[in-house]
Amino acid sequence: HVQLVESGGGLVQAGGSLRLSCLISGSFSKFDYMGWYRQVPRKARELVATITSTDSTNYVDSVKGRCSISRDAANVYLEMNNLKPEDTAVYYCHLNAYNLGWRDYWGQGTQVTVSS
Repeated sequence: HVQLVESGGGLVQAGGSLRLSCLISGSFSKFDYMGWYRQVPRKARELVATITSTDSTNYVDSVKGRCSISRDAANVYLEMNNLKPEDTAVYYCHLNAYNLGWRDYWGQGTQVTVSS
C-alpha cells in the first residue's frame, strides 16, 4: 500500500523560502515520475514540478528559476525561493508508479500561504 505524506508547508512572507518534503512509503517495482502539484479554491490542480526516474526535471513557467525539485530513496522535495503571494495554494505530492499496473498516488496536501 503506497502512501505519500507531505510536510513543510506554512505561512511565509513574500520573498521568503520553504522546503516541502514528501515521504513515500510502501512498495512498488518502478516509477515513471514523481512531482508536486498545487491547487487553489475553484481552480484545477496545476503541475508545479516533476522529476523522472532518470532525474530529468520539468517546471511550470511561473516557478522556473525559483523552485527546485529533488528526490532521494524515500522522499521527493520541493525547494521554493522568492515566494510570491500567487504561490499560495495547497501543494500535493504525486507519484506515478507500477504496482500491479501503472497507478497515480497522491498525498493529502500541505498548505502554503505567502503574505504580501
